[in-house]
Amino acid sequence: MPPSALDAGRARPHPGSVLSAGDAAPDFEGTDQNGNRVTLDDLLRKAAVVLYFYPKDFTPVCTAQACLFRDSGAELASLGVQVVGVSGDDQSSHSRFAEAHRVPYPLLSDPEKKIQKAYEARQLLGFLAKRVTYVIGQDKKIKGVFHHELSAQKHLDAVRKMVARGPS
Repeated sequence: MPPSALDAGRARPHPGSVLSAGDAAPDFEGTDQNGNRVTLDDLLRKAAVVLYFYPKDFTPVCTAQACLFRDSGAELASLGVQVVGVSGDDQSSHSRFAEAHRVPYPLLSDPEKKIQKAYEARQLLGFLAKRVTYVIGQDKKIKGVFHHELSAQKHLDAVRKMVARGPS
């Protein structure tokens, strides 16, 4: 994995910065762009989860990240994972964003930042989400954590590399 990816050990590179591989994934419940209730347990019944947090709909890097995951959906599904995005934007914004960019996977609205808090995915001062991606196994353990604020491609590359190795 790239040196800037957070991964593997129980030690946290920056205390409180993000959860670590090996940690139990916090439960969550949210509403997607279509008004559907989505829970971690429901998702994990189907497949492992790539849960990515992003700051804001319709911004350049966030749009690139959503589209990269969209374009890799079939490949990731064949590797046994499903993608879910989370930001503080409301359902209406997610609906417009998903429609404009043909995003087929759930985008969860987290205006109260409950999911972001549970996954330690908040920026300093707490206004926006960090750009962090978690790979969560069906055993509800975090398998990988990737944090790159300015490179959407690095998130996808790190996820591909991890899931291609198979269950750990």
